[in-house]
Amino acid sequence: MSRYLEAKNMYAEYGIDTEKALETLKNVNISVHCWQGDDVIGFDSRESLSGGIQTTGNYPGKANTPEELMADYDKAFSLIPGKKKLNLHASYAIFADGEAVGRDKIEPKHFKRWVAFAKERGMGIDFNPTFFAHPMVKDGLTLSSPDEQVRKYWINHGIACLKIAEYFATETGIPCVMNIWIPDGYKDIPADRLSPRARFKASLDEILDTPYDKSKVYVTLESKVFGIGLESYTVGSAEFCLSYSDYKGITPLMDNGHYHPTEVVSDKISSLLLFNEKIALHVTRAVRWDSDHVVILDDETKEIAKEIVRNDALERVFIATDYFDASINRISAWVTGVRSVQKALLFALLQPDAKMKKLQDESNFTDIMYLSEEMKTMPFGDVWNEFLDREGVAQNYLSEVRKYESEVLSKR
Repeated sequence: MSRYLEAKNMYAEYGIDTEKALETLKNVNISVHCWQGDDVIGFDSRESLSGGIQTTGNYPGKANTPEELMADYDKAFSLIPGKKKLNLHASYAIFADGEAVGRDKIEPKHFKRWVAFAKERGMGIDFNPTFFAHPMVKDGLTLSSPDEQVRKYWINHGIACLKIAEYFATETGIPCVMNIWIPDGYKDIPADRLSPRARFKASLDEILDTPYDKSKVYVTLESKVFGIGLESYTVGSAEFCLSYSDYKGITPLMDNGHYHPTEVVSDKISSLLLFNEKIALHVTRAVRWDSDHVVILDDETKEIAKEIVRNDALERVFIATDYFDASINRISAWVTGVRSVQKALLFALLQPDAKMKKLQDESNFTDIMYLSEEMKTMPFGDVWNEFLDREGVAQNYLSEVRKYESEVLSKR
């Protein structure tokens, strides 16, 4: 008997159908962030990172051109099973030679090559306006700036991105999640907390009052607790972003690195599902702070996946990865992180949820603890390897990564 068949029988003893789990997993779309491939540099302004963002490390072989980034994306995708989407920042616009276009004037044509890339691979595209690493970020502020000229520049950028997001959805036939996050805040205790948030609200209102097809574009709003150089106050706090999402009827987005260290996103998912048709997640790994480490199969990633699965919310949660590590091979970082999210989802799909819920309603916490611990040592890895085999993806991706590094990355 194969290891998978043995695992299948063992899970069946707990009423768990591994075939159903595998079929479900292969249809879960993971939105894969492009900025792991080039350390969040992009192709437009080539400014150094700002807005509380920092990439550490100088591992050789980062992508420097659109062609290199697309090739690296392809290599990573070839090693990642299941369904994927592209996740682009506006700073990855591709301009014609000699063309200089500000972010306030970018157009769908500047992403035509990305659309062709996605369509050739049968993928959708998600999108993010880029409110950082740009000369028009003045004193760390964008949409909340007291400078009307600065604020208007970034409002126009948001409106332009709405049009691009709708273009992506129309061209690919797959809805586009457009996520708004701003770095605005102050290093030290502010004298006025209300006015920046009032300006941020007014700016968002102006952007979102622009007509767009809500069946094609899901606008999300992402909060953050702090950033480097913005330690004391961020305009887009969790309270602001949740309140605004409710007020405007858009989709809340939670990044599990954007909260206080003792907060966990897994505990917040059920609350948001009660009051929103859909929610969105950026899955990362915060080490002491919002450090954007590569996602691994840790406890919080598994808890996030369990909350999605046990609440039958796979069709209601947009899942995207968001991390960047320049200290290791960037292709491996992509593959490790996305596979870890998928492993967490598979682990969640192999839990006896109905039985556990019944035990909780009966206040049978002894059996819950026993069953939870038993599940941790079930042959989950054998089911995962079966998934890889069915998807035609090698279990050992490191040898392929090293070969690509030798043949491609090392020559850049």
